[in-house]
Amino acid sequence: MPIERQFFNRDISWLSFNHRVLEEAKDTNLPLFERLKFLAIYSNNLDEFYKVRVAEYRNATLHPESYPDIPQAGEILEKINTIVGQHWIEYSKIFKGEILPLMQKSGIILHLDGYSDKKEHKQFIHNFFHTELIPYCQPVLLNKGTRSFMRDNRLYLAVKLYRKRKKSDKKNKKRRARYALIKVPTNDHKRFIKLPRVDNQYHFMFLDDAIRYGLPELFPGYDVVGSWGVKIARNADLGIEDEFWGDLVEKIRKNLALRKTGTPAGLYHDRAIPSDVLKFLMKSFDIKPIELVETGSYQNLHDFFSFPNPYSPELEWKAPEPIKPYELEESGSMFEAIKRKERVLHYPYHSFDYVIQFLREAATDEKVDEIKVTQYRVASNSEVVGALIFAAHNKKKVTVFVEVKARFDEANNLYFARQMEKAGIKIIYSIPGLKVHAKMALAIRRANGIRKRSFAYLSTGNFNEKTARSYADHGFFTCNDAYLDDMECLFKYLEDQSHKPKLNKLLITQINLRKEIMKRINREIDLAKTGKQGYILLKMNGIQNKNLISKLYEASQAGVKVDLIVRGICCLVPDQEYSRNIRVLRLVDSYLEHARIWVFGNDNNTEMFLSSADWLNRNINRRIETAFPIEQPELKAEILTMLEMQLEDTVKVRRIDKNLNNVPIKGKDKPLRAQRASYEYLYQLDQIIREENK
Repeated sequence: MPIERQFFNRDISWLSFNHRVLEEAKDTNLPLFERLKFLAIYSNNLDEFYKVRVAEYRNATLHPESYPDIPQAGEILEKINTIVGQHWIEYSKIFKGEILPLMQKSGIILHLDGYSDKKEHKQFIHNFFHTELIPYCQPVLLNKGTRSFMRDNRLYLAVKLYRKRKKSDKKNKKRRARYALIKVPTNDHKRFIKLPRVDNQYHFMFLDDAIRYGLPELFPGYDVVGSWGVKIARNADLGIEDEFWGDLVEKIRKNLALRKTGTPAGLYHDRAIPSDVLKFLMKSFDIKPIELVETGSYQNLHDFFSFPNPYSPELEWKAPEPIKPYELEESGSMFEAIKRKERVLHYPYHSFDYVIQFLREAATDEKVDEIKVTQYRVASNSEVVGALIFAAHNKKKVTVFVEVKARFDEANNLYFARQMEKAGIKIIYSIPGLKVHAKMALAIRRANGIRKRSFAYLSTGNFNEKTARSYADHGFFTCNDAYLDDMECLFKYLEDQSHKPKLNKLLITQINLRKEIMKRINREIDLAKTGKQGYILLKMNGIQNKNLISKLYEASQAGVKVDLIVRGICCLVPDQEYSRNIRVLRLVDSYLEHARIWVFGNDNNTEMFLSSADWLNRNINRRIETAFPIEQPELKAEILTMLEMQLEDTVKVRRIDKNLNNVPIKGKDKPLRAQRASYEYLYQLDQIIREENK
């Protein structure tokens, strides 16, 4: 009887990833503010998770008939909240038991609960509250039976109080508890208040605690019992039920405001909050028990990103300056450098400036007739968009496909789309029912209507110069006509879905990607069955699609060795009979591993693809993604060397076991940290080229 193959729940597996992020905050080898950064990342990740994924489970519990693909939603949601509650206990232990003492040892005091016995601080807080905070504090008494409202992700203090006794009151007269809310004005003030320096130490406090100081004055006539931090995470879905008809851009524009007022996905609350206060909040804001999230004393701890470091750059990790490859610097022209040979840049180890240079050169090159680009996420002050507008001003024909459904970047993308349209750029908006996640650019030269030597860029990451300093991705430059033919076909398809691309190089979802992946896995299976070595190495952000995972299980059972480097969601279960030849690794370090790389052994004739696509259902079924082959032996060897470092990492890589634990790799004689080693490897490669050209 065949063994039933198992799959992890995608969101429980994601929590395993976020726990791995939390583990970095425990790493005593990291500088203090690097550890603090990982506390912020954990908190920020969790906020988005509740806004999107938990919100969907909540809706599924309320309307199961509308979510047939999410069975047992209530059970999973309960499990999620239990796991997150356990993580928050660990978070608090790290913060209070490790980070705060280390800060104090370094001369940085963060006063919790507003406590400081220094008279200078008491006077400062008194003055700060009366001169700076009172205008922004608007306490709201919550009335029984009256529904109230809390803004999405805004920080509030829930306050319990009693009316002061009058002289005429009987001594034993029972007073009724009253409840109130105060919004913490983090939009108007920094979250961390710098107090006067005392005893040669730097002192800070939470803005929340400065408001706690003044609660008696905000509620004259009341005795304040206590206050507790709370916030609501609201559903981030824009509420567009049908993407297949109507003006999608206008729908998104109108519905962006709904994100601030969407249905609750979770009420985060201090675990020390009294039960009567919590029950009153639940009734006032229509919160169900399954939507409660127990946390520590403070909410919105992603604000640790902005905690001031008075010793900067000490106590921080300073990323090395991105490498500027000798050959690109000496050439001065990206087009000339690409003519000589295809290029792959590895961000953030290499500078992203060459992508901007590529677009600016296209904007000024007299032979360039047309520029085509996809836009999924760009920086808030985008040099990429600036280069495209510059090209339009230079009378180039510029076409940009803007994905306005990129979650949390809808407003930014709509803004830049309008700016580009004003400059005369042709904007193609989202395809109904699909997201375009491919990352590509074309600089097309034509003479008499015929395409001449032209240039292309394909990437695993976005056209975003800001995230390129912290996301690990790969960008590929080529002038090979086979790539350009396929890319032109794909751009035609983006404009008109009745046009079906004929492809030679690219793998594209909705067209040929799934079929070609299956073909290559089958080839490795056939090799293994004939006694040859079958090997597959896949690096991605997430793997969920059951059909593709089942194929990997089949490959494992046939004797194919499979290495997976999966940063986030992993629904494949290792350490089972049907997955005995599959190893799953997770790499979390200073840079966010974002690249997608697929390697097929092919009997020592290695085939490699870089891609924009993870193997999540959304990528495979509901997005336009590209995968593109890297064929030059020199480039393949370079990428394989970096992958091998990740497979051999003994410092930041963890093995995922059958229980979703992040299991440390047993140390070898010499520790290897892949991200640091990758930078050194690429730096030395460039130094060798410089020496050869002296």
